[in-house]
Amino acid sequence: MRSLAIPTTAILLATAGLVACSGAADKPTESKADPAKVEDSSDSTNTDKVAAPDPKALEAKAFVARIDKELKAVWIAAETAGWANSTDITPEHEKAQSEAIEKAMAAIGHAIAESKKFAGVKADPDTMRQLELLRRATTEPAPDNDAKRREFAALTTELQGMYGTGEFKGKSLGALSEVVDGDASYKKKLAAWKGWRSVAVPMRPKYQRFVELSNEGARSIGYSDTGELWRSQYDMEPEAFASEMERLWQQVKPLYDELHCHARAKLSEKYGAEKVPLDKPIPAHLLGNMWAQEWGNIYPDLEPHAGQPSIDVTKALQSAGYDSTKMVKTAENFFVSLGMDPLPSTFWERSMLEQPKDRKVVCHASAWDPGFNNDLRIKMCIKIDKEDLVTIHHELGHNYYYHYYYQKPVLYQQGAHDGFHEGIGDTLALSVTPQYLHQLGLLKEVSDDPKAVLNTQMKDGLDKIAFLPFGLLIDRWRWGVFSGDIKPKDYNKAWWELREKYQGVRAPIERSEQDFDPGAKYHIPGNTPYSRYFLARILQFQFHKALCETSGHKGPLHTCSIYGSKEAGEKMKNMLAMGASKPWPEALEAIAGTREMDGGAMIEYFEPLMTYLKKENEGRTCGWSQ
Repeated sequence: MRSLAIPTTAILLATAGLVACSGAADKPTESKADPAKVEDSSDSTNTDKVAAPDPKALEAKAFVARIDKELKAVWIAAETAGWANSTDITPEHEKAQSEAIEKAMAAIGHAIAESKKFAGVKADPDTMRQLELLRRATTEPAPDNDAKRREFAALTTELQGMYGTGEFKGKSLGALSEVVDGDASYKKKLAAWKGWRSVAVPMRPKYQRFVELSNEGARSIGYSDTGELWRSQYDMEPEAFASEMERLWQQVKPLYDELHCHARAKLSEKYGAEKVPLDKPIPAHLLGNMWAQEWGNIYPDLEPHAGQPSIDVTKALQSAGYDSTKMVKTAENFFVSLGMDPLPSTFWERSMLEQPKDRKVVCHASAWDPGFNNDLRIKMCIKIDKEDLVTIHHELGHNYYYHYYYQKPVLYQQGAHDGFHEGIGDTLALSVTPQYLHQLGLLKEVSDDPKAVLNTQMKDGLDKIAFLPFGLLIDRWRWGVFSGDIKPKDYNKAWWELREKYQGVRAPIERSEQDFDPGAKYHIPGNTPYSRYFLARILQFQFHKALCETSGHKGPLHTCSIYGSKEAGEKMKNMLAMGASKPWPEALEAIAGTREMDGGAMIEYFEPLMTYLKKENEGRTCGWSQ
C-alpha cells in the first residue's frame, strides 16, 4: 500500500570513483611524439588530461547511497506496522503504527533537510534524479519538532482508525453502503447516507489540527503548504500541474455532461421531478454509491436495451463456485498470460482476502509490499461479484508494479507518477471484455449486436466517466484547505460548492458546518492524494490504446482485449521496470509513444455511448445551476 504515500523499495548506489583501464599502469606504450611536446604534456590545456572528480558530487552520490539504507529501514517498519493495524485494529497496533510513522517522518524530514547542502551541485544524472525525488518524497510532511511530529503521527493514525472502525447504530460502512448501493427506497437510502456521515463529525477538529501541522512540515522543507508539495510530485511546476489537470478535464467533460443529463432524466422519471428536478444537481444518495463517485449500481435504471445478453457476471461467478482465492487466481492469470511472472507463494500465505470475523479491519482494498522485497500482498474483503473482480485486477496492477521495480533504489520504487500506479491495473481491466468473460465461461453468449455493445458501454461509462469530476474535486478541496483559501469555518460549504460545480451533485438534505462530510470519504482522513485517480482514468485508456496497437488488434477500441499478447506484456513490463527512474514523460513514451497525457483515447473508446447519449438528450435541458 505504501501507506505513508512515499516511494518504495531499495536505493543501492555505489560510491563513485575513477575507473582505470586494466593493466594500463603496468605496460607503457611506445610514443613517437615530438620530445618537446612530451615535455609540455603536463600543461593544463592538454585535452587528454582526466579532470579531477568534483568532491561535492561524490559526496552527494555517497549521501543517496546512505539515505537509501536508512529510509528503507524506517519505511519497512512503518509499512509492517501499518499492515498489522489495518488487518487487526487494536489500541496496541494503533500505538505501534503511530510510533513507526513518527520515526519515518523524522527520518525523511532529516534526510530532506540534509539534502539541501547539495543544492546547485552537478552530480551524475542518477544522483541528481534521486536528490530531486527525495525533496518531494512524502505527502505527509511532519513538523521539525519532536513533540509536534509525535502529535502529527498520532493524528494520522487516529483519523484512519476513526474511519476504519466507524459505525452508525451498529452498522458498518459495508452494511450502510448496501442500502445506498441497492434498490432501497428514497427514504432508506437517505437514512443510510446521513448515518455514515455522522461518523465523520468528530474528525473535524482533529483534521483541522492535522492541516496546521502538515503545513508547518511542508514549510520546513521549502514549500508554501502541503498542497503545493503534492502538486510538485509530477516533474513540472505546481501551477503547471493544476493547469494540466484542468486541460484534461475539459477534454473529457463533454462525455460527463451527456451522461449526467441522461442519468438525471432517468432518475427524475423514477423518483419524481420534485425530488430530482431536471435543471438542478442530482441528490447525492440516489446515484448508487455512498459518495456518488461511481454510478454503476444505477445501471438497471439506465439500461439502454433490456433483454440483451447479461453483462453482469455476478450471478455467474457465484453459480460457478468462485471464492475469494479463485477470484484472485483469475486476475493473476490475466497478468501471466502477458508473459508476466506468477505471484510469489508468500502472496497467498500473507494476503487478507476475506473479512475476518474475530477482529476489526480496514476493508478498503489496497496492495502492499511491506518488506520492500517482493513481499506482495493485497488486503481486501472480497465479495463475489464483478465489481470486486475488476478491483482485484486493479490491486494486482499495483503488485506487479512493485514486483518489476523492487530491486531498484528506494526512491525509484514508485510509479512514474502516482497516476501510472493507479492506472496500470485498470488498463488490464479494460481487457475484461464480454469475449474474455465468455472464454472463462462466465457469459453464456457474446453478441456483436450494437444493442449489446451499448449496454456494455453504459455499464462501464457509469463507473469510468461518472468518476472523472469526483477524481478532480477531492484535491481541489484539499488544495484550498492547505493554502488557506478554504477556511476551517467553511470546510463543508466549500465541499458542497465543489461537488455541485464539478459533479452536478448536491446534498440531499441541508448540511452545516456542524458536519464534516469530506471526512466520510476514506482518502480525507487517510490523507491520500486523489489526483492520481483522475489521472488513472485518463491514462488507462491511453495505455490500452497503445497496447492494443502493439497486440495487433483491429477494430473499435472498445472491442480489444490484450489477454494473451506477449508483445503487449513486454512493452508493459519495460515501463513498469522503470519505476520513477526517469521523468514520467519518458515512461509514457515507452508505453504509448507520446510524452503528453491525452484524453482522446477515452473519447474514442466511448464513441458508441456518446452517440447514444446525444440522441437521448435531444430536447432535454442539460447542465445545472448551483
